[in-house]
Amino acid sequence: MQLVIISGRSGSGKSIALQALEDLGYYAIDNLPAMLLGPLVDELRSGQSLRSSIAVSIDARNLPHALERFPTLLEDVRARNIHCQVVYLTTDARILLERYSATRRRHPLTRDSQMTLAEAIDCEEAALAEIRDLADLVIDTSRLSVHDLRGRITDQVAGHRREGLTLTVESFGFKRGVPLDADIVFDARCLPNPYWDPQLRDATGRDDSVIAFLDSYPMVAEMAADILAWVERWLPHYQASQRSYLTVAIGCTGGQHRSVYLAEGLAHRLAAAYPGIRLRHRELGLQRNLPAPDTDEDR
Repeated sequence: MQLVIISGRSGSGKSIALQALEDLGYYAIDNLPAMLLGPLVDELRSGQSLRSSIAVSIDARNLPHALERFPTLLEDVRARNIHCQVVYLTTDARILLERYSATRRRHPLTRDSQMTLAEAIDCEEAALAEIRDLADLVIDTSRLSVHDLRGRITDQVAGHRREGLTLTVESFGFKRGVPLDADIVFDARCLPNPYWDPQLRDATGRDDSVIAFLDSYPMVAEMAADILAWVERWLPHYQASQRSYLTVAIGCTGGQHRSVYLAEGLAHRLAAAYPGIRLRHRELGLQRNLPAPDTDEDR
């Protein structure tokens, strides 16, 4: 049996994630009281149901004491030899404020209290802290469209292998903030910047002209080699700690040239050891799974 627990901040896309899993054949339940997690699993394993994949949403609408007991409840479920993933969706608080203002919906924690919307958002994050700490996968939906989020859920959650590490290499721009779901972050802003060459300004780190520019600087190759060596040295230890997901993020100022170049190179060099590695360029809006390195795909 496979169990997916969706949690996270209100307005971050939990309903979309749950619907995506339901469309893939999961038995989906929204706003499940946390205390019923064990009984639900027992009922669906009793032999009376053919459901082998379940997705439930557990969030701040639960009673506070139920959220406090979540770590124990999760441990109990996993002790029953069930493949269980905890997925936490988060969004920048400023963007949540904008979303609620645009939709004019009430935040769940403001319905029976005198809290402001900003206070409710902060209170909810604190209430869900233990669930986030136990999450196998954290997804930052701040800049994801509905289509992008559904794709991430389909790819990373429904397509997750029970054994092994799901590795993502991501490029981003510091001027738009560090990805909230990044586990390891490298800073490439000290490298020569193609942006200052007018002929390269509109190109990206995937274009031959930018690649040639960056290849001409020995320090770029040195940083690429150092990042690769560090990641290869420490990834086995992350795997040994039973991590299911890991995101390595590389940032530059705008997320268009240097970080894209380095992320492309790193992902391709790791592809042999981590089949199906995910390569994502946040600021370019691109994402793909890399094939095995013995294919003819171009860099």
